[in-house]
Amino acid sequence: MHADDSSRSYEDLLAEGASVPTEGWDFSWFEGRATEARPSWGYAVSLAGRLADATAVLDLQTGGGEVLDFALSRTTPHLPASAPTSRPTLTVATEGWPPNVAKATALLGPRGVAVVASPEDAPLPFADAAFDLVTSRHPVRPHWREIARVLRPGGTYFAQHVGPSSVFELVEYFLGPQPEAGRRARHPDLERAGAEAAGLEIVELRAERLRMEFHDIAAVVHFLRKVVWMVPGFTVEAYGPRLRELHERIRAEGPFVAHSTRHLFDARKPTP
Repeated sequence: MHADDSSRSYEDLLAEGASVPTEGWDFSWFEGRATEARPSWGYAVSLAGRLADATAVLDLQTGGGEVLDFALSRTTPHLPASAPTSRPTLTVATEGWPPNVAKATALLGPRGVAVVASPEDAPLPFADAAFDLVTSRHPVRPHWREIARVLRPGGTYFAQHVGPSSVFELVEYFLGPQPEAGRRARHPDLERAGAEAAGLEIVELRAERLRMEFHDIAAVVHFLRKVVWMVPGFTVEAYGPRLRELHERIRAEGPFVAHSTRHLFDARKPTP
């Protein structure tokens, strides 16, 4: 629990969780309020190594650009954060949510990255075989045929995906038991089949299940406002009674425990 929260009222915590801005994928606000174990492969650091060897990069659904910014900073550590990187030669990012487009543009622009506003379900606005590396951290869904189309022969798709039944302890607390089809959505086996159907070869596919803890109700509210697909249509007003019950449960029993699922994709477009 956050250091000051043991004496704060339910109403105060609820109001804070409902008011914190949700733009971007910076989760630093959760420090002291919620924890999540990280995958062993260290995606952002691994991404930096891939960027150093690439010439033309496309980062899909970049959010606020935080992960790509971190990875680019690791490719040229001798330069200040505001300096453009020297490699790769071309780096482009897409994002569909307008507040995140603005945030990513401000963050990545000084590094020479072009941020393109593109809806997540639209065809990619790029030529065939334009990139030798396509990346993404937690895409809503991978559009395999478009990814394969914009990759050059021999090019790589390197991404970390959200897996099946991720944080479903929290989802089912609010929505009740979910159907098996919903539980299997985003399963790595299904995504492997989609990638292969689009003509990609799987080099590596790793999956992990990771412990999460929510230490106060403000963290729960902010999480569900930020990760909007977990409980669609979530509002404090709509779920007031369940939020109150969960607040009392956390106070009496300790953190609410859930588990996220993640998988790492390393796929390649074959050469003719």
